[in-house]
Amino acid sequence: MFFDFGGALGFLSTTFVSLYYPSLRAVYWDKTLTQLPPITSFATRQLLLSGALGIWSARLGSFLFARALRAGGDSRFDQIKKDPVHFSKMWFGQATWVFLVGLPVYMANITPANLHAPLGARDFASLSLVALSFGFEIIADAQKSAWRRAKKEKKHDEKFISSGLWALSRHPNYVGEIGIWTGMFGLASSSLWSGNFLPPKTAGVLSTLSPLLTYLLLRKVSGVPPLEKAGDKKFAGDAKWEEYKKTVPVFFPWGGYR
Repeated sequence: MFFDFGGALGFLSTTFVSLYYPSLRAVYWDKTLTQLPPITSFATRQLLLSGALGIWSARLGSFLFARALRAGGDSRFDQIKKDPVHFSKMWFGQATWVFLVGLPVYMANITPANLHAPLGARDFASLSLVALSFGFEIIADAQKSAWRRAKKEKKHDEKFISSGLWALSRHPNYVGEIGIWTGMFGLASSSLWSGNFLPPKTAGVLSTLSPLLTYLLLRKVSGVPPLEKAGDKKFAGDAKWEEYKKTVPVFFPWGGYR
């Protein structure tokens, strides 16, 4: 549970430092300022990106932390925490994840406020994608939590959830996660590709790592594959599970079933 809490704290602290880095350096290193500037001194784009990341990380961290508390721990780390080397790799991996996924926000934050372009149609579309995807993820998680409570209270005997958003995708919470970071990338891209501060090819290309890495991890590595494998093992021979896999896409609602 502390692993998830640490990840959320990492995003929050890195966002703050990236936003205030020039001012922190001026106050504590160069001594050219006596105090940090007010939040109103930042560009609207910086505030939107930082606010969105802050809300996302606080919500995800608290959700996973509370879930681990209810479950009495996190089975993912039952064996890992007994192996110092493997455990250290997990923590360093998490730090790398926090850094790479948050890059669009961090780079936009270190760009001086006066060099950010005014918000345009692409920015509003990206912000809408973030908001809609965030809602999609929250609803998916809430539906699964309600399903688990009902099962615990003996209100149904279903082996797995297949209603609500889970009837559109076998992993709708992950679909929402991809949408969030794609939207964050889009909102930051206007400034990062402009070349007004950071080299556009460097900043622009690096920022694409955020949605690409998120998709790769969730769809191909640590998200969907182990869950699908666990489901196949747990529900082997179950006709309803086989039917669910044949009729509900594995990821995007418009995608394939494998």
